[in-house]
Amino acid sequence: MNAPAALPTDFLAAVEKLIPAERRFDDPLSTLAFGTDASFYRLIPKLVVRVESEEEVVGLLKLAHGARVPVTFRAAGTSLSGQAISDSVLIVLGDNWNGREVRNGGAQIRLQPGVIGANANAILAPMQRKIGPDPASINAAKIGGIVANNSSGMCCGTAQNSYKTLAGLRLVLADGSVVDSEDQASVAFFRQTHGNMLDQLAELGRITRANTDLAAKIRHKYRLKNTTGFSLNALVDYDEPLDILNHLMIGSEGTLGFISAVTYDTVPDHPHKASALVVFPDVETCCLAVPVLKQQPVSAVELLDRRSLRSVENKAGMPEWVKALSAGACALLIESRAASQSLLHEQINLIMTSIAHFPVEKQVDFSEDPAVYNQLWKIRKDTFPAVGAVRQTGTTVIIEDVTFPIERLAEGVNRLIQLFEKHAYSEAILFGHALEGNLHFVFTQGFDDPLQVARYEAFMQDVTQLVAVEFGGALKAEHGTGRNMAPFVELEWGNDAYQLMWQIKRLLDPQGILNPDVVLSEDPQIHLKHLKPMPAADEIVDKCIECGFCEPVCPSNGLTLTPRQRIVVWRDIQAKKRAGIDTSELEQLYDYQGVETCAATGLCAQRCPVGINTGDLVRKLRGRNADNTRAATWLAEHFRTAVQGARFMLHVANGAHLLMGTRLLSKTSAALTNASKGRVPQWSSATPQPLQRLHLPKPSPQDQRPRVVYLAACVSRAMGPAARDQEQEPLLDTTRTLLEKAGYQVIFPDELNNLCCGQPFASKGYAEQAEQKRQETLDALLKASRGGLDPIYCDTSPCTLRLVQDLADDRLQVFDPVRFIRTHLIDKLDFEPQDAPIAVHVTCSTQHLGEAQALIDIARRCAKEVVVPEGIHCCGFAGDKGFTTPELNAHALRSLKDAVQVCEEGISTSRTCEIGLSQHGGIDYHGLVYLVNRNSRARAAAAP
Repeated sequence: MNAPAALPTDFLAAVEKLIPAERRFDDPLSTLAFGTDASFYRLIPKLVVRVESEEEVVGLLKLAHGARVPVTFRAAGTSLSGQAISDSVLIVLGDNWNGREVRNGGAQIRLQPGVIGANANAILAPMQRKIGPDPASINAAKIGGIVANNSSGMCCGTAQNSYKTLAGLRLVLADGSVVDSEDQASVAFFRQTHGNMLDQLAELGRITRANTDLAAKIRHKYRLKNTTGFSLNALVDYDEPLDILNHLMIGSEGTLGFISAVTYDTVPDHPHKASALVVFPDVETCCLAVPVLKQQPVSAVELLDRRSLRSVENKAGMPEWVKALSAGACALLIESRAASQSLLHEQINLIMTSIAHFPVEKQVDFSEDPAVYNQLWKIRKDTFPAVGAVRQTGTTVIIEDVTFPIERLAEGVNRLIQLFEKHAYSEAILFGHALEGNLHFVFTQGFDDPLQVARYEAFMQDVTQLVAVEFGGALKAEHGTGRNMAPFVELEWGNDAYQLMWQIKRLLDPQGILNPDVVLSEDPQIHLKHLKPMPAADEIVDKCIECGFCEPVCPSNGLTLTPRQRIVVWRDIQAKKRAGIDTSELEQLYDYQGVETCAATGLCAQRCPVGINTGDLVRKLRGRNADNTRAATWLAEHFRTAVQGARFMLHVANGAHLLMGTRLLSKTSAALTNASKGRVPQWSSATPQPLQRLHLPKPSPQDQRPRVVYLAACVSRAMGPAARDQEQEPLLDTTRTLLEKAGYQVIFPDELNNLCCGQPFASKGYAEQAEQKRQETLDALLKASRGGLDPIYCDTSPCTLRLVQDLADDRLQVFDPVRFIRTHLIDKLDFEPQDAPIAVHVTCSTQHLGEAQALIDIARRCAKEVVVPEGIHCCGFAGDKGFTTPELNAHALRSLKDAVQVCEEGISTSRTCEIGLSQHGGIDYHGLVYLVNRNSRARAAAAP
């Protein structure tokens, strides 16, 4: 059905009563931002609603059903076929959809739709179990989307997808009715109220099973990976109508109902694994090996054609021999997993023996070494982003997803390559899950020219004819039908099956309000409409493919915008400006939502397939608005005064606290911060006291101990413990005590009070002053370390990261606390772990430095129980954002207090992060050195 030109007034009034204003969005920035998913389609919703309960979903659906208003559900927005966009009402999930319940020692898990797939697996990992589906997007995709799309992946195949591992489902139908298959009372009530619907489903099942040709076709189609159309196998696999209903929901893409909870039968997650890469001389030989491997104990077999190997051959760490492979080479990346190492070795022997008779051009033998293993999988995982990284600005990356019968895989691969050449997609690459005959092909496409759209249309006509008609394959194996393949469902399935799907749709959604034009559409051109523009915005972000992988680690996700949304809106602003359209309203909204509330710590770059740091764009935009250049230059040249000023401000705040008390000062400070738009920092009970005058001893020429240069960060020099903190020793003193305990002579660089890594200037957009301070500090460190002879210890990880990024002078050995303790102290100390649990916050900079696991490992030497809160990646304090934009810090840490209930103390490696963590966690957070110092003693010298 078509969306109305405007939403009915009565409907909107009813929604306003149901959903608070802060969770309803209809402004131009929000609707554009939320309207974007990972596909190459775009619709702008008229209203976005963030729901926090099933009751709200029920209420919205009842209202929509009564007013005939189309609605679309959105989980993570990582789907690729246009199934998560709307030009009517878009319903997105809030925080309260994260419930999980592990059952029977991990044999089952019940999940709400907002749980990220990887988090579900992390919960199951201690039991060596996992959920069956393993999509490439599992670190971002949510359970609601994984179930609704019947997503699979590299190891999942057809045996472990959501359809096959479904144990229970709770769903909301289009009329707002709820049924939970695990609740007998719910089922009984649903049978009373919806008996006619269930009877009709049962009848459809009987008719389908009685039609032997159709039933045989359905069974054949689902021996392949297939997500084209509805899951008609439900009609032949089950005769109980509620079972049919539940399994029809799998892969229905939000067109039949809302999935409120799902129970999975989990699958084993074997701890021992090994991988090999075998390169065959041609596609035919490669594909002939696949059926042989399918009979062996393999967990994954990934095919990579020569084009995909070529796309990554120049990447850092790639073996040199990849460049020399022949033009027709085709590779298989093989993985095997087992419960024990001995069984794994047996499996490897079986696998290699089975393919020993095939000619091989190049081979990397099975390896259990994580470095080798990860490098092999990096080849596979880098292929898709490699195409995205080299595409022309203004084009989009399209990844198609088809299945060929495995016995015709070689022919299918070659025919696809011929189509690439016929339609001039010279950059296209081909890879996929070989065991299932499931191939992905990636190409770039522009949609700003009618000729380009016509080329795409002709290409897709040829692809659909090839796959669905000539080969009897599936047009969508795991990415869902969406809008992309809706016009071709009948071509693949035939008229009988197609009409059966429409019967199901009209039975379960008689008003047609659930995600119209997705899976089934009466518009044969729907796949060519609402194509997403990808206009140039800034070279920093022009390679963004809008996949959404960045979003789970962004601290402003759910407060304002995510990195993907920041890029989407900035693209739109730039395109409108070029077209002469007024963007003042958008830019005004963007100033706060896009720029002010970005932490700019760059965790998004770690998740981005093409390595985009959206924080770089934000810093650039801040630089354009940085109109206090003279003041920044003066502060850079008189940094000692800036540190003294910070101490003075802390003195004032401390005095105000003594006079006013905690509650009144907190309230007054919050009001001042808000009124001044962040110019007056917000005080909290975790705000540090000022550090008194530093006492920096001079080195003694007679001291023969090994030297370490200690760079105390400016925050460590200005900030002492908070007044409420049980630990009142300053970080500087504790650090020096620990270093001396390990046998080091501690050296401080000259002019320490005037040194700064430059981060405070960089975060505000003053790049020139930032680099000036960084270089001054590096020069001082080179001198203090005697030309790089001595290691340099920096007590704050963000400062360390700032100093070592793009460090040209390889004489300098600059360490953050984690790396220095790991490499220089552990072998000099004996540890006595404490009984009290400890909470660990891994800062953004620690993650960038690659020391996240090392931090956790060190904490485990010091405490018997270590708690790493789920879902907190960046605390959002971001230097001074916790003072000036406190809502960002509060939002990022909104789940912290519940997560650390069993702990009395937390640790981190950034003094400013610890302020926000202490405030919102309800426990004191300290530097890592406090924990290490308290739970270690100097190791006794070995006897001669």
